[in-house]
Amino acid sequence: MTPAPAAPPGPGGYPWAAQPLFAPIAGLLARFPDGLPDAARLTATLREVAPDAACGAGLPIGFILPPAGLQAYEVHIHATGEVPTRADDWHDFFNALAWCVWPRAKAACNARHLEVLREREAAGLSGRGPLRDALTQFDECGVLVVSSDPQIPELLAAHEWLEVFWTRRARLMATTRFLVFGHASWDQLRAPFIGLCAKALYRVVPPGWFAQAAALRQADADAWLAARLADGLHPLGRESLFPLPLLGIPGVTPDNECAAYYTDTRQFRPLRRTGGGLG
Repeated sequence: MTPAPAAPPGPGGYPWAAQPLFAPIAGLLARFPDGLPDAARLTATLREVAPDAACGAGLPIGFILPPAGLQAYEVHIHATGEVPTRADDWHDFFNALAWCVWPRAKAACNARHLEVLREREAAGLSGRGPLRDALTQFDECGVLVVSSDPQIPELLAAHEWLEVFWTRRARLMATTRFLVFGHASWDQLRAPFIGLCAKALYRVVPPGWFAQAAALRQADADAWLAARLADGLHPLGRESLFPLPLLGIPGVTPDNECAAYYTDTRQFRPLRRTGGGLG
């Protein structure tokens, strides 16, 4: 991949922050031009921008240095409202920003972890189980794809990469937004690499959805995603999480400004027919 020779600085002075996938947290990145903030400053920021942010048990969220002997991460957050956050760590920094812009969805994810944990304990089952693994995967590298064109999610789910990313590129850019939820994806996008992939959930909205202010769109997406993560009748899994090559999205890399880019099967792989679907 060839980097842009003179990328303009984005929010916070970081060139990578100008990518469209950082849009939900661009305003927050601009607050920290001098380096990563400590846990106390992150907590103060959360209190300002998402004052009602709470864990799955309803306790206010705050960021702390990881306590000694911490083992059950989600259990600790649920029991205390404290999110272990390592100092000077980009991964944990982006997790804190995810709490700022996705407070309801993050709380729903935390609550669902504990529900599944208790269900498995009651059933005498050991281990995390596939649902908790899927929740963690989406928490780390999830993307909510919102589109007013129902064909876009269908084409993406079918791995019709050239068709959707190139042939229908103008239509894609006019009708669709890729909203990163996973903090690990933001961390990886600082230095993207061939094959960088996320797990996507798809949502079809009426065209008027995009006429709302950005803050209202984000709040609505947060509420929708929280409800989706809490939906016990349609749990996350292989049938609902779809691979999405992030470097195919317009604006993420200058390399994808030609059709030939999408013929590279190292990252734009054809669909293996194993069942599943958008339902």
